[in-house]
Amino acid sequence: MAGNTSFDLKLLYRLLKETIPYRLLFWTCLALAILLAPINAARPFIVGKMVDNHILIGDINGLTFLAWVYVGLTIVNVVMRYSFIYLTALVGQNVIRDLRIRMFHKMTSLPLKYFDKTPIGTATTRTVNDIETINTVFTQGVITMVADVLTIFAVIGMMLFTSWRLTMICLLTLPLMIIATYIFKEKVRAAYQVVRTQISKMNAFLQERISGMRIVQIFNAEEQEMEKFKEINREYTKANLNSILYYAVFYPVVEIISSIAFALLVWWGTKGYWDGVITFGALVAFPMYLAMLFRPVRMLADKLNTLQMGLVAAERVYKVLDNNIEIPDLGTIKANSVSGDVAFDNVWFSYVDDEHVIKDLSFKIAAGKTLAIVGSTGSGKTTIINLLNRFYEIDKGQISIDGANIESYTLDNLRSHFATVLQDVFLFSGSIYENITLNDPSISKEQVVAAAKMIGAHGLLAVGEDGYDFRVMERGANLSMGQRQLISFVRALVADPNILILDEATSSIDPETESVIQYAIEKLIEQRTSIIIAHRLSTIRHADVILVLDKGRLVEFGSHEELLKIDGGKYNQLYNIQFAEAM
Repeated sequence: MAGNTSFDLKLLYRLLKETIPYRLLFWTCLALAILLAPINAARPFIVGKMVDNHILIGDINGLTFLAWVYVGLTIVNVVMRYSFIYLTALVGQNVIRDLRIRMFHKMTSLPLKYFDKTPIGTATTRTVNDIETINTVFTQGVITMVADVLTIFAVIGMMLFTSWRLTMICLLTLPLMIIATYIFKEKVRAAYQVVRTQISKMNAFLQERISGMRIVQIFNAEEQEMEKFKEINREYTKANLNSILYYAVFYPVVEIISSIAFALLVWWGTKGYWDGVITFGALVAFPMYLAMLFRPVRMLADKLNTLQMGLVAAERVYKVLDNNIEIPDLGTIKANSVSGDVAFDNVWFSYVDDEHVIKDLSFKIAAGKTLAIVGSTGSGKTTIINLLNRFYEIDKGQISIDGANIESYTLDNLRSHFATVLQDVFLFSGSIYENITLNDPSISKEQVVAAAKMIGAHGLLAVGEDGYDFRVMERGANLSMGQRQLISFVRALVADPNILILDEATSSIDPETESVIQYAIEKLIEQRTSIIIAHRLSTIRHADVILVLDKGRLVEFGSHEELLKIDGGKYNQLYNIQFAEAM
């Protein structure tokens, strides 16, 4: 939407195409809009006829008949109006339900690179607030605007048919109403754009601070964060007040213009009645016409802004849906299992262009062997794991499993052969069982219990009477660090991976729990290829081979004993430092 200065008809058309699965509902709404216009316009006409043809001459029978006609039209109008409002809302809700599903699917398919650059609060705003705003395009936008425009034409037509003289008088003020409406629309549109920007900033700020509340309180940063929030809140409040200001000015202006039109109507209409060129019934009907004419004109300004904001929200949503930075999934291999031979061949990778964090990396792991990766913070250890799972695309080189380029595997199939235990365990709200299986129906509770018993975690995870149905609070707040880590470990075990990855998996475990896990690790790595990342070198000394990284480059590669023999070697230095600290 270039500059957001006008409607993007292509974007509107694209949004309307979302109604194709609900075309019957959509066309029913349009049909109701068309029918409501003449029914609304006919009621003042009937009132005029009641006055001229029956009240003034005392015809009670004719008056009664028209009164029943008026009541009937009112009932039909109410029923149709209810149906119109309900069905337009139904169309909107169906469309945004589908959009939410597509957005969530898109979010889960986007590479980690997207989330590295996009605040979680912003992504949440796109998925919730912006999609909800799109709903107003249907409930208060396109279809209702069509109904209002048809009503305006129907009312003007009936006014001309009733009295062209009074119509001309009433229309004298219409240009003023149109000008006021246009100015209001432009001002509110600009104000709403600022509101949307500010609410996105606020959501992003709150998401980050609430998620990181522990850090805020640990470092006693409440006052500093409060000042930042106050500033964002002030900007958001200011944006809302600006939009309210325009409403506060517009509606009184509309009232003044309406009052002028009514005064002209009474003045000219009375003179016309005295001169015999305007009927008394027309004088009674025209104030009703006037209200029916100015109301949709006044509401059109608000609905134009609603439509504009809906299109702005749609543009943001489609920007995510059209994002083409997905990891290409062009592979054809769907292996039931892999042996686990892993090879990196001259691999280069950078998160930011030309700032490589992995540099010309080459190594091999034989199937069933254990590789330990060590190095200082920022050396690229975790990046290797991310590349192996194709969470990021490499810049140069090749990564292969069982001799086949990982790009030859479908993404789902590739990742199904891995299981990873991370240092920072993320748990969802739900039961322990759901957190272990991640709602995979193919994993039974018996499998979960068996895996937990295998590592001696059953007694620690079967909490109280609920056992594995124990409800976990957000991020596992009601569990100990050890329990959270054990859940992630069992989560990996029930997946029965061909390649097991442990990324600082024991760093947050107390010594007693660590001994339990260490026993399970020793059993598991005999059966599958394993990659272990650890700062504590004592946990990896039994690995078949150790890869030492320094600033993204492989500097040493060999067994624990071999690397210790290298005088002045990187591994030797790290080992001596940790040994000295232990002393």
